[in-house]
Amino acid sequence: MPQMGYDMVEGTLVRWIKSEGDEVKRGEPVAEIETDKAVVEMESTANGLLRKILASEGATVPVGHPIGIIGSADEDIAGLIGDEAPAQDSGDAPSTEVAAEPAAPAPASEAQPAADGERVKVSPVARKLAEERGIELSQVKGTGPGGRITREDVLNFEPGQAASPPPQAAPAAPTPAGEPVRVELSRMRQGIARATSQSKNGTPHFYITIEIDMTDAMALRSQINQKFEGAQRVSVNDMVLKATVESLKKHSGLNASYRGDYLETYPYIHLGMAIATEQGLMVPAIVNAQDKSLTDLAEATKDLAERAGQGRLRQEEYTGTFSTSNLGMFGVDEFSAIILPPQAATLAISAVKKRPVVAADDQVVVRQMMNVTLSIDHRVSDGVESAKFLAETKRLLENPALLLVT
Repeated sequence: MPQMGYDMVEGTLVRWIKSEGDEVKRGEPVAEIETDKAVVEMESTANGLLRKILASEGATVPVGHPIGIIGSADEDIAGLIGDEAPAQDSGDAPSTEVAAEPAAPAPASEAQPAADGERVKVSPVARKLAEERGIELSQVKGTGPGGRITREDVLNFEPGQAASPPPQAAPAAPTPAGEPVRVELSRMRQGIARATSQSKNGTPHFYITIEIDMTDAMALRSQINQKFEGAQRVSVNDMVLKATVESLKKHSGLNASYRGDYLETYPYIHLGMAIATEQGLMVPAIVNAQDKSLTDLAEATKDLAERAGQGRLRQEEYTGTFSTSNLGMFGVDEFSAIILPPQAATLAISAVKKRPVVAADDQVVVRQMMNVTLSIDHRVSDGVESAKFLAETKRLLENPALLLVT
């Protein structure tokens, strides 16, 4: 079981893409793993045959625990299998909840959606299987604990078969005013809590904020978007990401990790981008962002956000070297983000708003301004280097034509 993310301690084997005896090549997907954040394709680390599957679909397996054996056809693998006990089956796999949203009227051959607001408990394997078969989960009757939908329920589902309404519980006693309500944490929320607590308690954060005049950048963005359509259209976030990448090229000390008695700097920039999904917050990375133009980044951000929402991220997209978080779309003026270990810094991006500004000739003018805040691991960098990074980011965004020639 690979570690897909710094804080991952276990994963659920959703599906084997390859079967025992199949030939596999290095880098080829062999299985799908569900982490705290998404379902990710696991790639083979070797060439050969998938000789033995050690973990069944639906099993939850600790990081580092063997789930399969790849070897040559004549290789003796008896000593590798040993007496390893198989991981727990799908009955012990964690459940998620899927909201049954109201939908447009379906064709006669399709099942009708469940009542508004109804929630369906479903195991990760069952959810994946239902997606593959085009089955609406709200129409499947769950036979697992608490009415949870299992893999067998999906396999046994027949088109036109509607789920029986759950038995009506006895009316609950009125909740006293002010009485707290217990809300169980989802697996993703538990992962977020664990990662942020480790970061905030173990990493000495400090913060620097700078104000950027985005007037010219907004004008250039408008010109670009008049020419391009679809994925190539550029957002404010795309422009900030491009400026961030170029600044990291000059100040690579922030594109690094603290490793106890040494620092590890990276020759590449895997730029993390915080994305809010229905399941929670995740920070997948744009791999090799240093090689992408502004429009390339625009396409990459849209693709990453779409696949994150679908739970279809690749393994390498969990290895960011620097991250960004944007709350500008919510009108936030300024905020500070928590660093995602083992990264050394993260950039918080706020809203672009019209504000009165004193110009060089002491006249008050209206400009489109934005605040960005850099959170830094003080073990890795100090205030001077961080301030230079922000100054370079500001220079690029206030002279946005430079973003088109790098």
